[in-house]
Amino acid sequence: MSAPSYIKSLLRPNGQKSTGRKVWSIDLESAWLPFFTAANTEGLTLIPQEALGAPLRLGYEPDGSVKFNSKTGKPVIKVVKDLSDAVRLVRENFVAGLQQYVTTVQSKQEEAYNEQVRMNIEAGTPIRERDKQALEKAIAEMVELAMAERAMAESQPQPEKEPEPVTA
Repeated sequence: MSAPSYIKSLLRPNGQKSTGRKVWSIDLESAWLPFFTAANTEGLTLIPQEALGAPLRLGYEPDGSVKFNSKTGKPVIKVVKDLSDAVRLVRENFVAGLQQYVTTVQSKQEEAYNEQVRMNIEAGTPIRERDKQALEKAIAEMVELAMAERAMAESQPQPEKEPEPVTA
């Protein structure tokens, strides 16, 4: 069986990294906006022009005041809902396509697929074991360090507390 061309294209490097705002880890300006503009042009989507023209919007609190990030103090900037909904639809369809491809390969090449799964598990076993041992060692070291710090703190003379005044 030959994989469909759209699956083959997903597995070939053919893009450039961008540094703009990401939506679903894909650049908004260089990928999503041109994609949805083309989809609107062909009548495949009906994303409002103002959503494509101003895809980033200032966030507002329920009282109408501008929303700021509590940690950084920067204003909150959100992707307009029409656009984020369209991206979510593409993502759901993408996942469904991946799952359909798996189902097709499993049904047409059941033995070969199952053999791949077996080999994957076998190849991953030493890595999982190494990670398990490293984690157990790290946890034991942390416990040992915490116990040593506690013993050190307990062996230090404690400042005497002032007696509490007696009131009648």
